[in-house]
Amino acid sequence: MSTITTEELSATTLLRFATAGSVDDGKSTLVGRLLHDSKSVLADQLEAVERASASRGQEAPDLALLTDGLRAEREQGITIDVAYRYFATPRRRFILADTPGHVQYTRNMVTGASTAELTVILVDARNGVVEQTRRHAAIAALLRVPHVVLAVNKMDLVGYQESVFAAIAEEFTAYATELGVPEVTAIPISALVGDNVVDPSANMDWYGGPTVLEHLETVPVSHDLTRCHARLPVQYVIRPQSPELPDYRGYAGQIAAGTFRVGDEITVLPSGRSTTITGIDLLGKPVDVAWTPQSVTLLLADDIDISRGDLIVPAKDAPATTQDLEATVCHVADEPLTVGHRVLIKHGTRTVKAIVKDIPSRLSLDDLSLHPHPGRLTANDIGRVTIRTAEPLPADTYADSRRTGSFILVDPNDGTTLTAGMVGESFASPDPVDDGADDDGWDF
Repeated sequence: MSTITTEELSATTLLRFATAGSVDDGKSTLVGRLLHDSKSVLADQLEAVERASASRGQEAPDLALLTDGLRAEREQGITIDVAYRYFATPRRRFILADTPGHVQYTRNMVTGASTAELTVILVDARNGVVEQTRRHAAIAALLRVPHVVLAVNKMDLVGYQESVFAAIAEEFTAYATELGVPEVTAIPISALVGDNVVDPSANMDWYGGPTVLEHLETVPVSHDLTRCHARLPVQYVIRPQSPELPDYRGYAGQIAAGTFRVGDEITVLPSGRSTTITGIDLLGKPVDVAWTPQSVTLLLADDIDISRGDLIVPAKDAPATTQDLEATVCHVADEPLTVGHRVLIKHGTRTVKAIVKDIPSRLSLDDLSLHPHPGRLTANDIGRVTIRTAEPLPADTYADSRRTGSFILVDPNDGTTLTAGMVGESFASPDPVDDGADDDGWDF
């Protein structure tokens, strides 16, 4: 395995990407091939995979075992959990999320892609674009993943025919364009053999584009959150009350976006009270400026009421606070989400009671049409919802901020995650319908 110095790593950019696609399309094999051929696998890891493959009667190492770590995954030959892998080349550092393809585990694809700047969606060349391919493309579009790679896998099983690749690429690109995906790069590959994964294929001389790794190394990364709206969700109020620090009062949290400086005028939401930053502590030392994703403690000029869940923002760049949220959601729980459903909404570090007031539409993945007022969303459905919260929430639109424009809905009885939501417009929907009042303290 080749080594990369600390100086080389510090000079490279970071790309977070996820793999997705239908079950058995070869995602784990692609990831294993990518790690193996880029010399990112330790010798003992490769030996363990070779032993496991030999015990199952396989002549060649099954590279999918490099990511499928759960016993159930290896026994069934599928991915269940999100497998994160960290690797680097001289040109770029990578955080990779290998997500499941099975419909049952779509929720894990949402988790893996939520922080990704690029998604690799695999398609089996023999089967073409299927429903789960469309679902993953829709989720990537909803999560505003800026770059999508269509990897048409198993080209060796269709004789490396250019016509097969071209037909799949045309169908998928048209579908993704309707979803609003800004960029699609189609690459024909064979993860099992290694064609066009790290090294160019000798079997597809008709293809003149980049390999998967070459594209990953060169795709523009535009995730500079320091230029976004400054946001700091308060996680903890620090008051040592010690002889050394008798009057210390700091507000700690991880900067979700943007930059804060000593002297900045800030507003605390949802209260709306304003003050000035008098100090910033970072790793126990005072600094004049801090930016995302640093974890800091802010010191303020005035002692105002601030607690966990509040949001510190620039006084001249504060989002509106509201009790009525309209959002696009992907329902991830087995229990349906219905109109009138009582939930907890977790937004940043704040958790409040809420009610689903309306479900204006559900998206049909086949033709991207909207089914108006379905009344419920079942597992893996994508739709529009209107939510009424018990307390005002300062929420950006997801288009403006993926960090402070997202939320999850939680079952108040057992803490199960029900739904992943993105504030604002993603698909047009009919006007919401007022469902009337609820009781038991849930009528806001």
